[in-house]
Amino acid sequence: MKVSVIGTGYVGLVSGTCFAEIGHDVTCIDIDPKKIELLKAGKSPIYEPGLNELLERNIKAGRLHFSLNYDSVKTAQSVFLAVGTPSADDGRADLRYLKNAAIEVAKNIADDAIIVIKSTVPIGTNVELKKLISDTTSKKFHLVNNPEFLKEGSAVEDFMRPDRVIIGHQDQKAFHAMEELYAPLVRQGNPIYAMSNLSAEMSKYAANCFLATKISFINEIARLCDATSADIEEVRKGIASDKRIGGHFLYPGPGYGGSCFPKDVKALIATAEDHGMELKIVNATEEVNEEQKSYVFSKIKKYYGENLKDKIFTFWGVAFKANTDDVRETAAIAMARKLIAAGATVHIFDPVATENYLAEMSHYAECEGKIKSFDNKYDALTGADALITVTEWREFNTPDFAEIKSRLKKPVIFDGRNLFETKKILAEGFTYFAIGKHI
Repeated sequence: MKVSVIGTGYVGLVSGTCFAEIGHDVTCIDIDPKKIELLKAGKSPIYEPGLNELLERNIKAGRLHFSLNYDSVKTAQSVFLAVGTPSADDGRADLRYLKNAAIEVAKNIADDAIIVIKSTVPIGTNVELKKLISDTTSKKFHLVNNPEFLKEGSAVEDFMRPDRVIIGHQDQKAFHAMEELYAPLVRQGNPIYAMSNLSAEMSKYAANCFLATKISFINEIARLCDATSADIEEVRKGIASDKRIGGHFLYPGPGYGGSCFPKDVKALIATAEDHGMELKIVNATEEVNEEQKSYVFSKIKKYYGENLKDKIFTFWGVAFKANTDDVRETAAIAMARKLIAAGATVHIFDPVATENYLAEMSHYAECEGKIKSFDNKYDALTGADALITVTEWREFNTPDFAEIKSRLKKPVIFDGRNLFETKKILAEGFTYFAIGKHI
């Protein structure tokens, strides 16, 4: 099948590349000339395990193309809209980029083409886009919602082996075409669910907000463990073994971030408000998450006092999660700003996200000259007052504790990801703070 994908962010680039990998002829379109040139050279502008190899292979095979124009849309049987839908100032999804892309697609589509909304969109967007496209073209088209469920850091694996595929549609012809497109990915029996466009849009938001709620729930229980001297690691095992609950997304940390959960939680809250409702649980999820981003800082203040002048703190990891270079809404932003406001300096090491993080922090004038990056995790510790684990990169799990002690002024660790075994870290002579762990 000939496929065009509009947008080369996480969703568009991974989707387009993986479609090419299973044999489709794919053209990915973007408005950024630098990004397109980079992609034509077989280099990904984002860090995602396995993606560069797929890019190179499918470009070489002639199945994957990149373009600044919409020419490929003229002969495409399916056109995927995968442009960003960021949060507006009021928390609602900003659909400007999606609408602009839809208009350009409408100007170029072939008769009877399938237009697929891959972007995460508010419930009812399909109705709005259908009218917009109909007002732009007289050609027959089918509008489908096909929400993505990709986790950054494992997006290629998630796409190639999906738990499920959701197709929101209004006619069987479009559904069967999408079934054929995805058939190679569900041969092991994972389901393709057909539903209305509205239900597909709702499913995406409901899934992400539920997962965000699990994160906020375990973080709040971890804080209660700190107050009661229960141990969250033991509690987590106790509840995760219940098949009705499961262990996914039940790991305490510094709060969720990234490109999806924060904006999707805000957008669903706003959608409810538009319909005269208050989503009390989802509102609480966001509130708890904002508090959680400051929780490690509160432990630092309790230990050192309010004035952190001349103190140096080293972050291991600045990405919002491991296996990605995405720093959007990462807890490392709020934590660094609070430490710097209290007089401290921040050292950072991250395997892949340093450049993005420094670019993000350059927007905060008070942080200028207060953040120093390092190419080695141990070098980042030299002369620091404490180590703070922010991202759960595997290389942080079993470090050389003797080396850590030799680099720090004093052996103090604030373990924002509960990476280290309590008994071992205490036996090594560290003053140790974690999230909800009995020390």
